Amino acid sequence: MKNNLVSAFRLTLALLVLCCVVYPAIVWGAAQLAPGQGQGVQVSHQGRVVGFDNVGQKFDRPEYFNTRPSAVDYRADGSGGSNKGPTNPQYLAEVNTRVAAFLQQNPNVKSGQVPVELVTASGSGLDPHLSPAGAYAQVERVARLRGLPAARVKALVAAHVQEPIFVMLGPSKVNVLQLNLALDSLSRK
Repeated sequence: MKNNLVSAFRLTLALLVLCCVVYPAIVWGAAQLAPGQGQGVQVSHQGRVVGFDNVGQKFDRPEYFNTRPSAVDYRADGSGGSNKGPTNPQYLAEVNTRVAAFLQQNPNVKSGQVPVELVTASGSGLDPHLSPAGAYAQVERVARLRGLPAARVKALVAAHVQEPIFVMLGPSKVNVLQLNLALDSLSRK
């Protein structure tokens, strides 16, 4: 019995040091190598901070590119998904409402062509990126409302497509905040 207690105490102490000291120190050290040293990369526009590079925010004015919906209303202090499965009736109704709203805003897009990320939230609820298809699906609307040629807006999207570092390590993506800031600059010219 005494041997079991001593072994259990040693194991508990070892795991406590490993999980509460060693692992957090490794994560902190890795964060120091990341852009912004783990604090996030602030995005400034005209001398003021307008957001963070890797935290999604809501763009609901029709002359801007929309971002992904958020299950947490874009609050970074409580990120997370909705935890509703794809067969949940409430979730399906929510997605169908989003599809209908998107199709109303973008009449040039057919129902089966709506990119899934424009009507479903990400796992964190804070994804700042769209696929290139998600951005291109909105080009006609944004161009029309801004009074710009669609080809010019499409070229702007193409210029903001970020390719993965290695081909096999993820999809191409577009940062919606960066795209909308560039769109504002383009519209002023």
